[in-house]
Amino acid sequence: MTKFHGLFPAVITPMTPEGELNEAAFRKVLEFNIQAGVHGFWIAGGSGESILIGEDENRRIAQIAVDQIRGRVGTIMHVSAPTTAEAVRNAQNAARAGVDSICGLPPCFYGTGDDELVEYYRSVGQAADLPLFVYNLPEATGVEITPELAKKIQGSVPQLVGLKHSAPNFKNVWKFSQMGLQCFMGFSSLMLPALTVGAVGSVDGPPNVAPEPFVEVWEAYQAGDWKRAQDAQDRAAHIFNLFEGEYGPYIGVLKSLLSRRLGVDCGNPRPPSLPLTEEQENRVWERFCELMPTGATVGD
Repeated sequence: MTKFHGLFPAVITPMTPEGELNEAAFRKVLEFNIQAGVHGFWIAGGSGESILIGEDENRRIAQIAVDQIRGRVGTIMHVSAPTTAEAVRNAQNAARAGVDSICGLPPCFYGTGDDELVEYYRSVGQAADLPLFVYNLPEATGVEITPELAKKIQGSVPQLVGLKHSAPNFKNVWKFSQMGLQCFMGFSSLMLPALTVGAVGSVDGPPNVAPEPFVEVWEAYQAGDWKRAQDAQDRAAHIFNLFEGEYGPYIGVLKSLLSRRLGVDCGNPRPPSLPLTEEQENRVWERFCELMPTGATVGD
């Protein structure tokens, strides 16, 4: 089995009250998840507010992550940017920082065709010359990586090893696996069923906050304990549902819950996203404590 398997939380990017990268909080979030048994991190992706992070910050985040993780688990660094030139520089910076692999969304907004998309990934993959994961998130990008398109990328980008599949077509998990691609399920509420059809694990934001049941899904499945795996997936799905909008914006819920659970201020989302109101914070924390009654708070 490769290094890329199991639970990879899509880690948040904590901010100071002034809206700058909070290194101490970032290290604490990483360490908490490592101690909980995660297998790696998807760094500076959607849950890490990637499109709101500048080139210098992207480089610094990669450096901090590598330094804190010290090879104990895998690192997949998001490097996409609005321009190919910036994405290439991000990829080079990530490689110099020492990450295990890189990932990226497809270019969007201008409606690029397949040939342009393939060339984009060829340039980014070549720049780092590390294993490359494509990020399939059509809800946000308007571009879906179908098996047919993945085949084109696979034929032109030797660094391609897999993808994060955050698209509604579940049957494509099996198709990607049949192509030899390492497919991470992007919806952690479906981690267990995805594993049964060829996924290598899950990459998602909610496990940042409560990695324990998601790690248990993986461990029970690997042990062949189907009942335990199903029970853990049920608990994990309830955690996942906290982020569906009832309690406020997604990033705000992530940062609010992690701040309370770890006892460290992870800050607010970057504008234009809004922080939770005090009422929203109290409501979602109350519900979280109901779901994690024996381990809600792990801070000092």
